Amino acid sequence: MRAKQWRQGVLIGILLLVAFWLATSIWGLFAKAHVAVSEAQEAAWQYQALKERRAVLEANLAALNTPRGEDAAIRTSFGVARPGEEVIVVVPPAPATTTKPLSWWEKILSWF
Repeated sequence: MRAKQWRQGVLIGILLLVAFWLATSIWGLFAKAHVAVSEAQEAAWQYQALKERRAVLEANLAALNTPRGEDAAIRTSFGVARPGEEVIVVVPPAPATTTKPLSWWEKILSWF
């Protein structure tokens, strides 16, 4: 009788160890799947950003392949002008300042 109980105890212990091992394995797989899904989403976002950047760069390249685009790029990069061109400086208008004269009591209070 004692041997039968001892075998059942060992069997239960082994089954508990196997169940614990399976639970930790499943938990590890769940964590790995979560990381894989989040990295896949990040990769998709980066791919979309790269596609948008590629479209912008292709548009810039198409603009630079024209004579007008080359001229604009050279002018902005090196600050050059064609012969006969002059620099125009646009100055904003001075703000209109309208100050009313101080009354006699405001003049007295400003001394303190």
